[in-house]
Amino acid sequence: MNSDSKHSNRVSIASLLVALGIIYGDIGTSPLYALRAVIGDRAISETLVYGGVSCIFWTLVFQTTVKYIWLTLQADNQGEGGVFSLYALVRRYGKRLAIPTILGATTLLADGIITPPISVASAVEGLDMIVPGLPTVPIVIVILSGLFFFQRFGTQSIGKTFGPIMTIWFGTLFAVGISQISKHQEVIKALNPYYAYDLLANYPHGFWLLGAVFLCTTGAEALYSDLGHCGIKNIRITWVFVKISLVTCYLGQAAWIMNVKAPTLDGINPFFGMMPEWFLLPGILIATAATIIASQALISGSYTLISEAMNLNFWPRVGVRQPTDLKGQIYIPSVNTILWIGCVLMILYFRTSSHMEAAYGFSITVAMIMTTILLGYYLVYKRKWNKFAVAGILLLFSVIELSFFITNVAKIKERWMFLFFELFIFLTMYVWYYARKINNRFTRFTDIGKYVQQLKELSEDDSIPKFSTHLIYLSKANNRNEIEDKIIKSIFSKKPKRADVYWFVHVHRTEQPYTLNYEVSELLDDKLIKITLNVGFRVSLRTELYFKKIVQDLVANKELNLHVRPDGSTKYNCEPDFKFVVLEKFLSVENEFALKDGILLNSYFFLKRLGQSDEKAFGLDKSDVVTEQIPLVYQPLQSFELKRNTVKQS
Repeated sequence: MNSDSKHSNRVSIASLLVALGIIYGDIGTSPLYALRAVIGDRAISETLVYGGVSCIFWTLVFQTTVKYIWLTLQADNQGEGGVFSLYALVRRYGKRLAIPTILGATTLLADGIITPPISVASAVEGLDMIVPGLPTVPIVIVILSGLFFFQRFGTQSIGKTFGPIMTIWFGTLFAVGISQISKHQEVIKALNPYYAYDLLANYPHGFWLLGAVFLCTTGAEALYSDLGHCGIKNIRITWVFVKISLVTCYLGQAAWIMNVKAPTLDGINPFFGMMPEWFLLPGILIATAATIIASQALISGSYTLISEAMNLNFWPRVGVRQPTDLKGQIYIPSVNTILWIGCVLMILYFRTSSHMEAAYGFSITVAMIMTTILLGYYLVYKRKWNKFAVAGILLLFSVIELSFFITNVAKIKERWMFLFFELFIFLTMYVWYYARKINNRFTRFTDIGKYVQQLKELSEDDSIPKFSTHLIYLSKANNRNEIEDKIIKSIFSKKPKRADVYWFVHVHRTEQPYTLNYEVSELLDDKLIKITLNVGFRVSLRTELYFKKIVQDLVANKELNLHVRPDGSTKYNCEPDFKFVVLEKFLSVENEFALKDGILLNSYFFLKRLGQSDEKAFGLDKSDVVTEQIPLVYQPLQSFELKRNTVKQS
């Protein structure tokens, strides 16, 4: 475990506040709409109200406490969590585990488009109780637009307030909840699982209410995704406080509903309805602040998810910025724009949070099912648990999650337009991952030992103009003595590339999140040097910076005689003469594709053109970089008929 993860696992008042501020925003704001969605416009009855609260309580017990707090948090990758961290741990044990990983990541990203609008809208709509008829849609759009606009500046300064604000929020949930429970103490019996069974088995269409019940646990995935920021101990300790506050609030809402002298809720949100009139405005302001923090956590999580997807070759290279000096804080402009447009369209389409409830839940249900699949592999192959015990655990969660999935699928007609966004994300990841595999399969490697003498002669041949003092190629070859055939062809092309030193740099993405080390192999004395960079999947790729640091270390340590060699610098320019060569493939016109392969590869190269160039993606932004185009011949045209016409002499 690295020092950062050890540090995040320390328990202190500050670390507990950080955990409260980062990971509980989504699940912590669920009381704004979860029980309201269960009750809806149905006639108020003990079976409905107590059964709804009972289902919510036991969902929090099984899905959140047992599955995530106790079980999934154990699957840490050097202190890091999330679907890609889990995939990195188990990918060697199953050839098709990329599919559940892509589905899990897709649905988590899709959640980033609906959680901010439903959370903020549900809080802002409380103003209608103070100013009836107030148009809340413009207010929600302004808040969300401001939130996305300020992402480019980072959240380091305001992030310090997240913990205290969320502490106040959960304290508010507990206080307003306990005040109502004291007036209707009988509501505590709703914790009996019999009431949940009675609702699902005996209430008309009771089973289908699980789609609304699921809203209470939609933020559970964040507990695992943000493991690296907080540490397992801090999450488990703070969950005790958070769960007590949530359950108390749900019970308080149930108590208030049972005391309402009306047949239905008539559009009133029980969360705001149970607040004293004098506290209503402060309560709305606190709720709005909590939903903004929940949205911020989801936006930041989306940046991290895409960054990991790029490093594990699931997403095209896009620009990543670091708005502050805080480690791990990143900003991805393209993702920010997509999320902002999606959130604004959601609020414009649905108008109110109650309409969005029907569209919510499906994505997170799928994400949870995918986590369950990957978790099963982890428990069997990494933790060596008994296969029958793991099967029993998976069966339990499969029954629960499939039940939620079925009831959420029934609401698909309410969210059909949302599926286009999810389909776009899924296809992007699928195309990028599998087309790259095809691309890599047709990469030919050769033994560099065959060309050692030729390279030595070329380097010393003064009749050939010097191309560069240090010539660096990026290589995919894992083996110390191998190199791509296309690199050899590039060096010995029609205009051979003469250099004093040839470097081959191989970047190896490790299963650990924050690895950063290197190995050096001298293939030919002071002429041919291979470097293997071991870089964790959460570390930004800055190949040029790492390479120059390695050369400095080699010179300082007087290794490989580099310290006595000219480096290409002059009195006019003190910079060493480094030149990187990037070999980019393009789809050759010689190919004759089957339908699937043609769509896959053409889509891949289309996405490649939209994304970052290879030199930027590898962090080559200062040195001289040469890009060479190499045709990819995947399925060459096998046979064709070409006839020569006879030209008659006049």
